[in-house]
Amino acid sequence: MTNLRIVPVDGDDMLDQWRHVHNVIVPPAAMSLEDARERQERYRLRNAYLGDVLVGCSTVRPPAGEDSAATVIARVLPDFRGRGFGTALYEDGLAHARVLGASVIETCVLAANEDGLRFAARRGFAEIDRYVLDGEHDEWVDLRWSGD
Repeated sequence: MTNLRIVPVDGDDMLDQWRHVHNVIVPPAAMSLEDARERQERYRLRNAYLGDVLVGCSTVRPPAGEDSAATVIARVLPDFRGRGFGTALYEDGLAHARVLGASVIETCVLAANEDGLRFAARRGFAEIDRYVLDGEHDEWVDLRWSGD
């Protein structure tokens, strides 16, 4: 893992790579490049590379609401799971959320993503809500970090 690089998304090529990982991990929420551009304006997006190979991405939504909750989402392509890349992405996002002043950390996982739910549970996240978006059929899980 010494060759893992987590870097800010810069330019359309990197944004398209971020979008690729997002769309592989959460196909019900697949987005166009234009959708990803809109996300980039509001959130911090980063890609993770093992050498030059894309292995994952992350999103940090800044703190919002009364409890100053930030959302940290780490995504790792299936072929690269179980090697610590998700942990590195998550820790990078968590550090950034704290710099932004977050007092609460949340994440969101597609319910069908059992790997993602196990990953969140191992890091101290607990389910706070399950829902299906209007007009959709896929179930989502919101989780809140109960760590220090």
